[in-house]
Amino acid sequence: MDVIRLVGIRETPLSVDEVFGAVGDAGAGGTALFVGTVRDHDHQRPVTRLSYSAHPTAERELRTVMEKVAAEFPVRAMAAVHRVGDLEIGDLAVVVAVSCPHRAEAFAACRRLIDDLKSQVPIWKHQLFADGTDEWVGAC
Repeated sequence: MDVIRLVGIRETPLSVDEVFGAVGDAGAGGTALFVGTVRDHDHQRPVTRLSYSAHPTAERELRTVMEKVAAEFPVRAMAAVHRVGDLEIGDLAVVVAVSCPHRAEAFAACRRLIDDLKSQVPIWKHQLFADGTDEWVGAC
């Protein structure tokens, strides 16, 4: 059975319930979930909105990251989805979840998943600030 239950790069709103539901597993004693939302500031600068864009290989790269996490931890199930397109303050940008036999493993695997997603998956953030300036941020 494949432990990667859900993987996606989407233009549509994300669902915490969908991601949490995807990682349900009778052998899991712990499930860790991370939700990344669009905040109203960055480095003490007011953010009005942002946009994410992704390389065409982003979903494949996300799966590769997930496979590596699953090889390092005793993962029972995992899911990850990232939003692209224009987002408003408070919108969900990314949702990841990992189920493992024990909570410590679930926390560690979930942390690795979101950290590696941000550093290795080719997704870029374009932030728009209240003063009219903007900024591109590398892999997110």
